[in-house]
Amino acid sequence: MSQRFRVSAQRDRSALLGVPNYRTPPSSGRSSPFGEPQFSSNGQRHVDDLEGQNDEHLEGLTAKVKLLKDITIGIGNEVRDSTVQLSQMNDAFAETGDILSGTFRRMNNMAERAGCRWLWYIVFLTIVFWFFIVVWWFRR
Repeated sequence: MSQRFRVSAQRDRSALLGVPNYRTPPSSGRSSPFGEPQFSSNGQRHVDDLEGQNDEHLEGLTAKVKLLKDITIGIGNEVRDSTVQLSQMNDAFAETGDILSGTFRRMNNMAERAGCRWLWYIVFLTIVFWFFIVVWWFRR
């Protein structure tokens, strides 16, 4: 029954793909779609060639795996360095926030002691600033 199924599948595949005499590879996984190797006096040489190709592919894959490993190690190092830098930046921003809050506190204390005069100074400086901007604009 298995043999009959393979023959009908072969005919169907040949009709669909237009490939004459294509054989389904055996389930061992060690075959090629290009046909079975011919073992003759140079059969051992053919096997050695295939083994050499497999070794070359294995070396290529090993190099790619090593490259991926190096990349992931580099990413891990970069993440650790970035974490340290972010922690330092967080500390610096916290320190800057403390300095600014102290400055605003002292400024508010000064404003309370001075009364409302500082508000008039700011309004006066704003009017002078806009006056200079308008004059500069019309002189251009």
